[in-house]
Amino acid sequence: MIQWFPGHMAKARREMEEKLQLVDVVVELVDARAPQASENPMLHDVTRDKRKIKVLMKKDLADPSITEEWIQCFKQQQQIAIAIDVNEKSDIPKLTQLIKETGIENQRKMIEKGVKERPVRALVAGVPNVGKSTLINRFANKKIAVIGDRPGVTKKQQWIKVKNQFELLDTPGILWPKFEEPLTGTNLAIIGTIKEELIPQQDVVAHLLTYMGEHYPAFLKERYQLEMQEDMWENFTQIGKRRGALESGGIVDIDKVAELVLRDFRSGKLGRVTLERIKKEA
Repeated sequence: MIQWFPGHMAKARREMEEKLQLVDVVVELVDARAPQASENPMLHDVTRDKRKIKVLMKKDLADPSITEEWIQCFKQQQQIAIAIDVNEKSDIPKLTQLIKETGIENQRKMIEKGVKERPVRALVAGVPNVGKSTLINRFANKKIAVIGDRPGVTKKQQWIKVKNQFELLDTPGILWPKFEEPLTGTNLAIIGTIKEELIPQQDVVAHLLTYMGEHYPAFLKERYQLEMQEDMWENFTQIGKRRGALESGGIVDIDKVAELVLRDFRSGKLGRVTLERIKKEA
């Protein structure tokens, strides 16, 4: 069981709760490669009855057929859901319009009660490193949010005007206090949401290789000429020899292999992989 709850995340939760009364819609970002692991259960508790839009980020890195299954699953749960690639020009206008329409629908109920109409306000939230800052910069069409390749870059809230369409409240990425399910922590480590020192990197990559060997063996063969073996050490060794992850003397550096595989996965060089699949009812 992994426990992680830095002080700035606890503060972010308190500030989010304070600002909720000001917003019409909550935009929850999850990673399309791990939609369930990156779905923050604490966010559900904090946002309570607010209307939500679930945005599956990084769809360009995820298995498209599995992404569509997740979209349909969320819709069956009466959740508004959309998958986007922030570098796909047509995706940003679609999401912009969806946020505006959802916010207006919520406002309509308030206007009927006598509340004065105002610009739609949305709160964007999600786990660290899900792509939130990049999305906000695309919304604003300029660099407003700081972008980093590590979790926990955004540290404070800020209001941003989006092309006269709506006002957006950016919030720091927050995690929940502990992961009861070990696989949740492992998948979050694979996609880069939690800091690498929380779970041994070799264990993380061993799980990734095992999963891909079952679901995406062709990707491993294409990238590493790897036919998965039962002996995980042998798999690391083969990858290290073929990709030059060697120490002096030609010995395979297992840590370098782990770093290499994670880098290939996160950049999409291993192919479009989704780590979680919807469980089919028996």
